[in-house]
Amino acid sequence: MELGLQFGRPLLQGFKYPTISRRQSVLARSSNDSSSNGSLSVKPPKTVPGKAEADVVVIGSGIGGLCCAGLLARYNEDVLVLESHDQPGGAAHSFDIKGYKFDSGPSLFSGFQSRGLQANPLAQVLDALGESVECAKYDSWMVYIPEGEFLSRIGPTEFYKDLEKYASQNAVQEWKKLLDAILPLSAAAMALPPLSIRGDLGVLSTAATRYAPSLLKSFVEMGPQGAFGAPKLLRPFSEIMDSLQLKDPFIRNWVDLLAFLLAGVKSNGILSAEMIYMFAEWYKPGCTLEYPLDGSGGIIDALVRGIEKFGGRLSLGSHVEKIVVENGKATGVKLKGGQFIRAKKAVVSNASMWDTLNLLPRDQLPKSYIDRIKATQQCESFMHLHLGFDAEGIRDDLGIHHIVVNDWDRGVDADQNVVLISVPSVLSPNLAPPGKHILHAYMPGTEPFELWEGLDRRSAEYKKLKAERSEVMWRAVERALGSGFRREKCEVKLVGTPLTHQRFLRRNRGTYGPAIQAGQDTFPGHSTPIPQLYCCGDSTFPGIGVPAVAASGAIVANSLVSVSQHSQLLDAIGI
Repeated sequence: MELGLQFGRPLLQGFKYPTISRRQSVLARSSNDSSSNGSLSVKPPKTVPGKAEADVVVIGSGIGGLCCAGLLARYNEDVLVLESHDQPGGAAHSFDIKGYKFDSGPSLFSGFQSRGLQANPLAQVLDALGESVECAKYDSWMVYIPEGEFLSRIGPTEFYKDLEKYASQNAVQEWKKLLDAILPLSAAAMALPPLSIRGDLGVLSTAATRYAPSLLKSFVEMGPQGAFGAPKLLRPFSEIMDSLQLKDPFIRNWVDLLAFLLAGVKSNGILSAEMIYMFAEWYKPGCTLEYPLDGSGGIIDALVRGIEKFGGRLSLGSHVEKIVVENGKATGVKLKGGQFIRAKKAVVSNASMWDTLNLLPRDQLPKSYIDRIKATQQCESFMHLHLGFDAEGIRDDLGIHHIVVNDWDRGVDADQNVVLISVPSVLSPNLAPPGKHILHAYMPGTEPFELWEGLDRRSAEYKKLKAERSEVMWRAVERALGSGFRREKCEVKLVGTPLTHQRFLRRNRGTYGPAIQAGQDTFPGHSTPIPQLYCCGDSTFPGIGVPAVAASGAIVANSLVSVSQHSQLLDAIGI
């Protein structure tokens, strides 16, 4: 589940960030039904305005890259973000078609308003930049599963009622047993804020020493049982469930679903710390989910404002063709069209590990580094359905989120099995024209790229496959919206495929990210064999998901400044 969360002064010099109008998106252009695939307009190669150098050059404006650039600007580093597309945000950008403002990716968020030591990493970055995201709050989503359909509420007690009705009394007891065991561990999981971490020995000062008292306190408060379980934080979450002898099929399936929505893997592949953090956010008294009133693009706008106010630069339509390595060090990048942008201190790639590899001269890389990247398994890709339609005939109590699971036995990671649906206009009507709704349905990281590989996007074969593979999303939407919805009456119909992801989001094979299983392997760190080249984003620690990529960007930014600068920032935001 793509969880979201939430930083000031001079304006950019030499480059003014364009007002985000959410024009037709690069993602949508390839999937409009009226033209099937669309095409990119041919434009002359762009040169970056202003000086062609910076202390740090960041490749890509995904959330990880923007968090890294924002903090670097906050640290008074001269930072330049180069984005290939005409919209910032990567997979989290928003786009506008016929007055409908769609999210291209993440839509389920929490923790934007959190502050302090235990705040979500993105909230901490935004706090450091003096920015915030205005949100609507809610506490439930509709679930459609083989056992039935129900409104699932977050919080410490509401879910018990659903378990009693749709599962069994045994499921209730096992859920209580699980919460009793893991919630005490949440203090330890949250006692070391990701914003304190850096990639050198300075971490002993900014993290280990600084937060030793809070870590010790959390272990004391956990008691013997909790402290005994603390080492499991870095093991797969399924091991905690196994140790508690949880066998109820509904509980096992439900936890697998939560893990998959959070990180693209089931409970046997996700770190316990990540799951426990989520449980602490969702199953504590008074907890809520949050949706940005301006969509996911509102998050991107806030990060860009933060970069701008501290003097950072963002150049859209600037496609990096290769990372330049001179005398064994990364010294800058070469853009399509030939312009060289010098990086005096570092180059940071927010691209995936596979796409970053393709930007590098192979003769400068150790074979072991190349082999590890090539051997890393990839998550599958996505299918998307973006719809704009009249609200007439749609029930007034329609919730923002709906999750459809067709068959537990196939597993939540099986293709064509789980569909997520977001209708954000029910909470934020300004995202659609008056009296209209927007909808984004998608199959998260389960669509095999092999089915699409090599297809001509203009061919009848591609169009036929697109219609066939999107039908499960259409059926899920019809189930969620009820008889008042008619697909033929939609004013906007956009279908995105793995080829859409690959082409327009610059994702190798359209992948969701590395399919790294906890306990079997770890996400790579942020340094590379090339001095002065760093990586952030979902190919690096701590992994996939909005909070994780925000943390990765922060870690890289912290690693590029002095310990004293880093400590001053932590003091400034009160953590």
